[in-house]
Amino acid sequence: MSLIRSLSTVLGKRVSFVRFVQSAKCVSSDAAANNARAGGSLLHAKFPGALEASFVTAPKLSLPADIEPIPIYRVMNSEGAVEDPTQDPNLDQATVRKMFRDMVLLNTMDKILYESQRQGRISFYMTNFGEEASHIGSAAALSPEDWVYGQYREAGVLVWRGFTISDFINQCYGNAEDQGKGRQMPVHYGSRKLNFVTISSPLATQIPQAAGAAYAFKLQPNNQRCVITYFGEGAASEGDTHAAFNFAATLDCPVIFFCRNNGFAISTPSKEQYRGDGIAGRAAGYGMAALRFDGTDVFATYNATKLAREYVLRENKPIVLEAMAYRIGHHSTSDDSTAYRPAEELEVWNTVEHPITKLKHYMVQRGWFNEGEENEFVKSVRKQVLSQINQSERIPKPDWREMFQDVYTEMPAHLKEQLREMEKHVEEHRDHYPLKDFKQ
Repeated sequence: MSLIRSLSTVLGKRVSFVRFVQSAKCVSSDAAANNARAGGSLLHAKFPGALEASFVTAPKLSLPADIEPIPIYRVMNSEGAVEDPTQDPNLDQATVRKMFRDMVLLNTMDKILYESQRQGRISFYMTNFGEEASHIGSAAALSPEDWVYGQYREAGVLVWRGFTISDFINQCYGNAEDQGKGRQMPVHYGSRKLNFVTISSPLATQIPQAAGAAYAFKLQPNNQRCVITYFGEGAASEGDTHAAFNFAATLDCPVIFFCRNNGFAISTPSKEQYRGDGIAGRAAGYGMAALRFDGTDVFATYNATKLAREYVLRENKPIVLEAMAYRIGHHSTSDDSTAYRPAEELEVWNTVEHPITKLKHYMVQRGWFNEGEENEFVKSVRKQVLSQINQSERIPKPDWREMFQDVYTEMPAHLKEQLREMEKHVEEHRDHYPLKDFKQ
């Protein structure tokens, strides 16, 4: 009797289950038909490579034209007026003045050192004209403890952190006072004290290094430091950039990828560099956040970088920042930009849209600008730079023996042997080497 009752119960449940399935199939079938007509989807796929994707019953190409371009965030217009008062960072007068003066210092120093190279006094130089705001605005939003991996056009970050005029010029002249001991090309700065990793010439090598450093920081208990790495839109075409994006995204690294999209790479306009929506547009494909902003607007840069820093430390995730700017100067002293852009276009960016001009307008509106004081400041900077050039030229080159040092904690046997051979060679051929120019 109990067996019959049990079977009845089971069969009853079986019948109910079959009716439920049949009912569900009918609902599912009707919904699928309606959904198919709409080209939509019912269920998410379970493929491990695309867990968030949905099934559809009609093919549809995903075309670039269908994707809305990422907008450009800005705070100030060309006249230095804040368009939305809620976006004014409301920095105090001393901070804004430092921002302005640091940009002016960088601009003034660039002009003199550029001419210094043209006179044959240094071998190479790269100016920062038109990109001063992206340096200063981002540097101001970071903590001094955050690590910086630069490319070669981020001198303003060092200015903000305290790298002195003598530090810059001694490096460019490669003398014995150069922190890098004359081992680098000019403008390849570095400072252990300022957490600015020494710049490397090969393009984009710093980007995966930055992702690795950020991962190391994340593994430390109660980490409060992030990493920022700067690069241009030209460097974003290098394979190292794509590898770094993927490493940072999959390993959840607190790194800010700061792209200075200045329009021309070395001498190639952006339209010939890529077909997609700039560099920020690539972030979604790697599963990263992104923000694009006006890189000639020091406040937009400041707000964007501050927001990015808060995000990467809170979420332990990377972000791509894209500072839209315009390189006013030549790529370097090896470049002639008149060959690939019109002078009329250049003039607009060197006047109306110049970052220093915009911040000056803002300060004038606030009653914070004194023309006489700022002219005297420029004269003072010029005097300091010219004086330091005269001093740096007289400082001897580093002791040539130092090229064997600083690679290992203790010099290995093979380097000791090479050093002995070099010492013997130099002693035998002293008359053929300008030893008086080197520190003894």
